[in-house]
Amino acid sequence: MSRYRTAPLPSPHMPGGIPYIIANDVAERFSFYGMKAILVVFMTQYLLSSDGELSTFSDENAKSIFHLFAATAYFLPIIGAIAADAFLGKYRTIILLSIVYCGGHLALAVDDTKTGLFLGLTLIAVGSGGIKPCVASHVGDQFGKSNQHLLSRAFSWYYLGINIGSATSSLLTPWLLEHYGPSVAFGVPGAFMLAATITFWVGRNKYVHIQPTGMAYIRDITGPDGKRIVKRLALMYVFVAAFWSLFDQMGSTWVLQAEHMDKNIFGYELLSSQIQSVNPFLIIVLIPIFTYIIYPFVGRFILLTSMGKMTVGMFFAATPFLVTAWCESRIQSGVTPHIAWQLLAYLMLTVAEMMVAITCMEYSYTQAPKRMKSLVMSLFYLSISMGNLFTAGVNQFIQNADGTTKLDDAAYHLFFAGFMGTTAILFAVYAHFYKEEFIVQDEVEG
Repeated sequence: MSRYRTAPLPSPHMPGGIPYIIANDVAERFSFYGMKAILVVFMTQYLLSSDGELSTFSDENAKSIFHLFAATAYFLPIIGAIAADAFLGKYRTIILLSIVYCGGHLALAVDDTKTGLFLGLTLIAVGSGGIKPCVASHVGDQFGKSNQHLLSRAFSWYYLGINIGSATSSLLTPWLLEHYGPSVAFGVPGAFMLAATITFWVGRNKYVHIQPTGMAYIRDITGPDGKRIVKRLALMYVFVAAFWSLFDQMGSTWVLQAEHMDKNIFGYELLSSQIQSVNPFLIIVLIPIFTYIIYPFVGRFILLTSMGKMTVGMFFAATPFLVTAWCESRIQSGVTPHIAWQLLAYLMLTVAEMMVAITCMEYSYTQAPKRMKSLVMSLFYLSISMGNLFTAGVNQFIQNADGTTKLDDAAYHLFFAGFMGTTAILFAVYAHFYKEEFIVQDEVEG
């Protein structure tokens, strides 16, 4: 019998465990995005050999490693979801993998060589990937019928925490790398991950601990309901993967491009990897604008379904890479474009994120019964993995043996713009074909 509470208490108030989960979320996201923000710059400018000499990767190899790491981190949620719901429970899964996660940060902080890099990234991928599907569904586990009306508020705090952690770390860790070196720049996110783990542990007596269901869970996800849900969502995730193949280049291709741009804003010289912080800040601003202004206004004239939002978003997602392609053409011609052009691309890609990624996540969550929500969220994360794997493959394919590339940088950006545009057309056809089915589901879920 569990020594922890296994069902929500009847109460109209916010569950007592939510503040601990939100605090853990802010610190964990700070650690992940802080490490990720400086990864490409570290690999191309700071990485050492075992004898202490510089031993950096080429731009193309650094981009490939970055996207392979992201692909692994977003593939492993499916393992974490099954481990949590079938065998360990969410709490134990999060605690155990958080310790692994801390070990990855420690490896990056104490070893500036390729050994430390690959060991650290492997442990972080296992830790962060394994806990991803558990934390969001753990929030939902805390609520019963008497306080269900507060669930949306808790999720709003949860998503706000993600972006606060991401925005602040994306500004701070590049500055730490520039002024104090890799050990401090990787060590600070590691300290935040340790704080996240301790905070989550301190709240253990406040949580509802849903018990694992063993092989019954395996039978559920492989039974008729599981197959129906996977069949319904799988093709949609393939299309959404194309969006992620573009989106996560903010941390690789766009960082490298910013190295060759004028980054002076109001007298302050931004670091190339700090520009990524624009995305979470924009999300914080755009979520209420879309939720309370744009979507209600458009909804007065047309039926705004999840598939409709994603279709528009996918077409919009192709446009940022047209802007960055123009920037590359200017750079190749000897001109130094201002970083404001890339900020415009960030705005366009973040708008697309609002319509594609956030809509897809919310829609996915509504499609599964409660016992399968972790699994469905892990399938959503799998689309991110597929997108990053595609980008890593492209970077390896276009690289010649001598380190040069088959595509110049402007053509590379145009390729991804064309790829996204083609995907958007195919998705529009797909959405139209399934239009009636998804409209009915959207209305049912409300």
